[in-house]
Amino acid sequence: MRIGTAVIGLLALAALVGCSSPTYGGGGGGGGGGGGPSGEIIVGNILFKSAHNGSQNPAIDSVAVGSTVTWTWTSTGTVPHSVRSQGATGFTSSAIETGDGKTYSVTFTTPGSYAYDCAVHGAAMSGTIVVR
Repeated sequence: MRIGTAVIGLLALAALVGCSSPTYGGGGGGGGGGGGPSGEIIVGNILFKSAHNGSQNPAIDSVAVGSTVTWTWTSTGTVPHSVRSQGATGFTSSAIETGDGKTYSVTFTTPGSYAYDCAVHGAAMSGTIVVR
């Protein structure tokens, strides 16, 4: 009887441990949560954050060739931000924008790694889009 109770206890423990493991591949500077679609980036007050995996500064997201990535200004108040392409593989950078609800979108048609930052805050706000 004691062995049966011990086995049930171990199975319950194993189930709890399995439930606490993340089911997505995160990258970069953590920051919990996510769960949103790939290619959705939050522009916050001095941060870029992946809505998909929760990574931030750098926000790292992977998308398929032909996907559109959208950055959305959220809880930024009157602080200006932009999406500025960095590095050898580039994309058209956004204008510097102020105010919640602003969006900027780019469709990526070529595989590669696309680094970006904010023209106002530089390396304090950064991210990478990996196109496969």
